[in-house]
Amino acid sequence: MTEVASSVGFLLSKAYQRACAIYKEQFERYDLTPQQFGLLRFLWEEDGLTQIELSNRSQIDRTTIGGLIDRLEQAGLLKRLPHPDDRRAYRISLSAKGKKLEAELTPLAEELHRKILAPLSAAEIETLTTILRKLRC
Repeated sequence: MTEVASSVGFLLSKAYQRACAIYKEQFERYDLTPQQFGLLRFLWEEDGLTQIELSNRSQIDRTTIGGLIDRLEQAGLLKRLPHPDDRRAYRISLSAKGKKLEAELTPLAEELHRKILAPLSAAEIETLTTILRKLRC
């Protein structure tokens, strides 16, 4: 293996690309990208977040988050509701269609998660998770 191919940055990038490809292949039939699915997961955990809260939790910049929200809204999976305390802000809320997808997509995501991590032992998964949290900053 070359020096570049064995560098941490390259290996992290390849692991990310592999995971995205696996998720993308499965979520295409729902017309969702992995990023859009990630936003839905945050809203399934806590519906009614603001765009800024979604941006902070997902660590996706505000401009990109706006486009993701637009596409999910156009797909009928969520809606923007006026914020009760801030006239400039909106609460991002799941539609009935968006809520319904949780029961179908959560088990699928868990299956994909297991597939991605299958080569690792439980101890290796725990170590990897600890290291990635440290690198996340």
